[in-house]
Amino acid sequence: MTNPLTALSLRLHHELVVVTKRRLPDERGLSQSTENAILLAGAVTIALIVIAAITAYVTKHLPS
Repeated sequence: MTNPLTALSLRLHHELVVVTKRRLPDERGLSQSTENAILLAGAVTIALIVIAAITAYVTKHLPS
């Protein structure tokens, strides 16, 4: 038969180990919304470059 105080002591020790072993969240890097905003800005920039290139090509090859 286990002593109740020993069982309680083991339980408290276990809880202490679990609490101290928890990993803190990794806060390096950007937030998800910031990453999304950067990706969206990049996609818009690429789209504008493609549109400008196509417009310049078509304008250059139009009959005078």
